[in-house]
This record gives sequence, structure tokens and C-alpha cells, in this order.
Amino acid sequence: MAVTLWTSQAMTEAMRAAPNGALSDAVTGLSIDSRTVLPGDAYFAIRGDVHDGHDFVDAALKAGAALAVVENAQRAKFATDAPLLVVDDVLGALRDLGRAARARLRGQMIAVTGSVGKTSTKEALRHVLSAQGPTHASVASFNNHWGVPLSLARCPADIRFAIAEIGMNHAGEIEPLVKMVRPHFAIITTVEPVHLEFFSGIEAIADAKAEIFAGVEPGGAVVLNRDNAQFGRLTERARERGIARIVSFGSDAKADARLLDLSLHATCSAVHANVLGVDVTYKLGMPGRHMAMNSLAVLTAASLAGADLALVALSLSSLVPAAGRGVRRVLDLRNGEATLIDESYNANPASVTAALNVLGQAQIGARGRRIAVLGDMLELGPAGPDLHRGLADAVNAANIDLVYCCGVLMRNLWDALSPAKRGGYAESSARLEAEVVAAIRAGDAMMVKGSLGSKMKIIVNALERRFPGRSAADEAAG
Repeated sequence: MAVTLWTSQAMTEAMRAAPNGALSDAVTGLSIDSRTVLPGDAYFAIRGDVHDGHDFVDAALKAGAALAVVENAQRAKFATDAPLLVVDDVLGALRDLGRAARARLRGQMIAVTGSVGKTSTKEALRHVLSAQGPTHASVASFNNHWGVPLSLARCPADIRFAIAEIGMNHAGEIEPLVKMVRPHFAIITTVEPVHLEFFSGIEAIADAKAEIFAGVEPGGAVVLNRDNAQFGRLTERARERGIARIVSFGSDAKADARLLDLSLHATCSAVHANVLGVDVTYKLGMPGRHMAMNSLAVLTAASLAGADLALVALSLSSLVPAAGRGVRRVLDLRNGEATLIDESYNANPASVTAALNVLGQAQIGARGRRIAVLGDMLELGPAGPDLHRGLADAVNAANIDLVYCCGVLMRNLWDALSPAKRGGYAESSARLEAEVVAAIRAGDAMMVKGSLGSKMKIIVNALERRFPGRSAADEAAG
């Protein structure tokens, strides 16, 4: 039986809405997509960049939605007895409901931002904290102006831990979101040169990330990467906001959560760290030094929130990547197997370098090769060509055997590669698809990565269609 998330009366009061029709007492979920509405949901008719949610209200109600939240200006479109909550602005009403959800929450709230690793860190916190009590976290990358209030409004009142991911690509975007979230603890994973198209430089990016401090609850703490060059600037911004407790993580000798030893393996890592004065040795179920560093932030924030540190460390052994962020699949080829690493969700110079390092650790067969398939990194502004060209150093350092490049910007990397490392080049993923599918052979490990706008998922999907296989996680479990 579905659990009541909101009563229609509580929603009416929180959103200052006008009720219409016969409203169900219980609302069991919230949706902004009529295609995924479940019986008992409240459907919010949000205006998007392409579609207006009001065009799908009837479909949502037919799918079993308990009610729809619509704007007063479009009320006349619907039946006089339709179950509606009528408001002046639907997105504004969703924000109001998010604030009401935060106001009733008695658990600990953690907010996560950063140039790289936001979603992976949020998912790791969800994983480890769920083992210690009722936990709520945003789904996927719901970290923007509609994703954050929707995630907040979906938060049950009786959970012990809540995690909110907050993103941005312009200055001024984080502050209004974090003031809704009001975290007890805020993590900035790192500050790197991303979204440079919209910023004057790395310091401006750090200042934009530092907006997360604006919403930290009195007496709360921030968790910062001491190894990052912007640590001092972030610390200064936190103090300007009146935050006294600044907790650091990293390999730096002064870090409060310090990496002492790290053993990297193809599909996992062994970590020895000292976290807030406690020695911890644990297996991390995801490979890569960057993941190990972010695991320190997870251990730190979870401990600050009252979780058992030893159990958190134990839970990290069963951590798996989020979709498009390092998920592995074993592909069945005609004469053997190959490994596909799906990193197609997003890309920037720091995350591509980290992914290349992970590929460099991947196991290959006797005649196998480590192959990188890379799409354009977007929103880098005038620095874009140089940043793409500079990836050649990371390719060489990771001992990648072959690189396929996709996109106008990735042409800069292609030109910088030695002839022996050039696999193929095309201006789009659709044009590169057939060449990559034809190139993979038994024993290979292939990693596909690019910004979402580069549409590298097309190549991932083509490989999985052509060579049906199985999840590498399933294989490990077996």
C-alpha cells in the first residue's frame, strides 16, 4: 500500500492554492512528466523550454494522478469538476512545497555541489546512509531550478538523512536553491575549469560554488577538498558567511579526512585513511583515485551527520556507478569478450582525465587494447580548443592505445595525437558509430565519454545492440 506523502489539504496550504473538484485526501507521489505518472501522484504542469505541462494534464489524470497543479491563467482548459490545485505559477508553487517539506523535516540534510563528482558523491551518500536509516536523495541529476524543489517536495517527513545535489552553470544559480535546501552539511567536491564559457576564470567558478554556503544552517559545517587549488578561497568565502566549522579532506597532511594509502585496481580500490581522528581501511567498489578522494568526503559528511563510520566504510565496498558515469558491461563478441565503460553522461577536462586514468587501469586480454572514444567537452568558451588539445598528455600518461575523436572541438585532440594512437575521427557521434563498432575486438577495454550534448550515448547503445552482453556487476556477483 502506497504511503501518503502529502495530504491535498497540506499541499493547498503550502502552495496557497485554490482547490477545485473532488480532491483525494492522500497524495503518494509527485510528477512533472505525464508519461511516468503513477496512480496517486500529484502532477505539476510546469512550462518547459519545449513543452507546456498544461497540454498533458488530461493524460496525467487519465493515468491515475490524484490531482494536477495548474496555473490560474489556464484553468479554463479543464473540466469544471477536474481535481485541480490552481496557483498563479506552477514552478513557484513547487518551490513553496519544497520549502514546506524542508520545514517539516527533522532529519539531517546534506547538500553536494562541485565541478566534478556531484552525482557520484550524492549516490554514494544515498547508498551508505540508506543502510543506517530512512534516507531520501534526488534521483538522477535533479540539481537545477526545478529538480531541487521537486526533490525536496518528494522528501518524506520521517526520514533520518536527506541528500540534495545542487548544480549550476552560471553565477547566482546555487544560492536560491541552497536557501530552499538549508543543509546542515555542505560538500564541495572540487573546483575545476568547467562552464568557462560563462565565467571569467577558475576563481569566478569557485565563488559560484561557494554560494552553497549561503544556506548552511547555523552551527552547520562545510566539507572541502584540501588538495584543490581553490581550497583557500573557498575557506575564506565560508568564513565570510559566518561558518565556523570547515572540515577538509584530501591527501594533504593537514586534511581532517586524510588519505594515507591507496591501492588502485581495475574495478575497485583499497583505501586507508584517517577520518576525523579515526583510522579506517576499506574497499571502495568503484575504481579511480578521484572516486577514492570523493569517498573521503562521503565518510566525513556521513560521520558529521551521525552515521556509524565503520558501517559507512563497510557499505562503500558495494558501491556501483550511476548510469553513464562508469557503468561497465561485458560485451559478447564473435571470438571472445570485451569491456565497455559507459562514461557518456557528461565530460569536462578533469573528469575526462580521471576517466582516462581508470581506463588505463582496466584489465585487457592478451591482444586487447585500451580504447578511448571521446566526444566534445562543451561550455568551455575560448579555452575549449586548448583544453581539448591538452588531453593528449592524459592519453599518453594513461597508456591508452587508441583514441576515437568525435566533434569539432575534439579535432584539436586528434591533431595532437601521435599517428599510432589515432583510431578514427568524425564530426558527430552518429557518423563515428559504425567505425567504433567495427573496431572493437576480443580482449579490448573501451571507454566512451563526452558532454551530454555530444550524444555519445548513441555509440554506447550501438555497441550494446551489436554485442549483447551482461553487466560487469552481475559478473562480479556471480
